Amino acid sequence: MNRDWVLFHLREADEELRQTIAEIESTPDYGTGELIVAMTHAYHHLNTAWNSRDKSQAEVASHSERDFADWRQFPQNLPLG
Repeated sequence: MNRDWVLFHLREADEELRQTIAEIESTPDYGTGELIVAMTHAYHHLNTAWNSRDKSQAEVASHSERDFADWRQFPQNLPLG
C-alpha cells in the first residue's frame, strides 16, 4: 500500500468532512447544493485513496487523466457489509 498517497487523500477527505460539518452547524440556510459539492469532494478523496492504494509513487506521479477518472469512481471491490 502506498501509505503517503493514501494518507494524503484521507486527510483531504477528513478536512472536507470537518469543514462541511462546521458549515452545516453554523449556516442555517446550508442547502443541498452546498452538500453536493462537499460530498463530491470528500468521495473523490475516499475513492481515490482506496482505488489507487497499491500504486507506486512513480505511478501516481505520472498518472493519466484516465487513471484519475478511474480512481475517483466508487469502489467496486470494497466489501460494505
